[in-house]
Amino acid sequence: MTEFSFSCTGVRADRYAAGPTLVFRLRVTASGRTPVHALALRCQIRIEPARRGYASAEADGIADLFGERSRWGSTLQPVQFAQVSLMVPGFVAETEVDLVVPCTYDMDIAATRYLDALIDGEVPLLMLFSGTAFTGTGGFQVEPVPWDREAAFRMPVTAWREMVEQHFPGCGWLRLPRDTMDALLAYRSRHALPSWEATVAALLEGADPPAHDPLRALTATTGRTDP
Repeated sequence: MTEFSFSCTGVRADRYAAGPTLVFRLRVTASGRTPVHALALRCQIRIEPARRGYASAEADGIADLFGERSRWGSTLQPVQFAQVSLMVPGFVAETEVDLVVPCTYDMDIAATRYLDALIDGEVPLLMLFSGTAFTGTGGFQVEPVPWDREAAFRMPVTAWREMVEQHFPGCGWLRLPRDTMDALLAYRSRHALPSWEATVAALLEGADPPAHDPLRALTATTGRTDP
C-alpha cells in the first residue's frame, strides 16, 4: 500500500474568481517510487479556535459563538470551515496542487462570524483528507487514502481580509428574510431615505419607526445574532 502525506505551504485570495475564493497550495507526498496515476481527494477544513490567543476586541467579537472567556476551556470547539473535492493529476513521489475553496461572507455562518472578528495574527486550520488513489506500474491499482491523513496550517488573517475586500470593498453583506426586506424597503420609501445606509442609520437612531413596524427589533440591539 502507498502511504500518502499532506502539507499546506501557503494560501492566497483568488482575485479573478467570481465570488470570494481562497486557494491553498498543497504538497502531496507518496511513499516509494510507484507511479500515482490520479488521486481523488476529499478535504474537510476545520478552524481550531483553541490554538490561538485573542485580544479583548476579538474576544468580544466571538462571545456569541463561544461565550465569555471564563468558559472557553469547554466551549472553544472546532468550527467547520469548508468541505471540497480535488482531483490530483498523476505524479511520482511528490507533487504540489492548488486546493480551491469557495467562501462566503454570510454572517449567519459561524466560520464567517469567527473570521470577521479576528483583527490580526493567524487562523489555526486543520485539513482532514480521505479519498481514492489509482496507482501501479504497467496497470491500475485502487487504494484508499485513509481517514487519518491530515495537515495543520496557520492561515494569515490578512489572506481572509484581502479576499473579502476584493468582493465587498469597504462594506459588509447582510442576508435578510423576504418579509423583512419588504418592510425595510417600505420604511425607506415612506421616509424618502436616499440609500440603504441612511435607512439603517435612521433605524439605529430610532427615527420615528411606526409602532407596528416589524423592523422595530432592529433598534433594540446592536449585538451579533445567535449562532
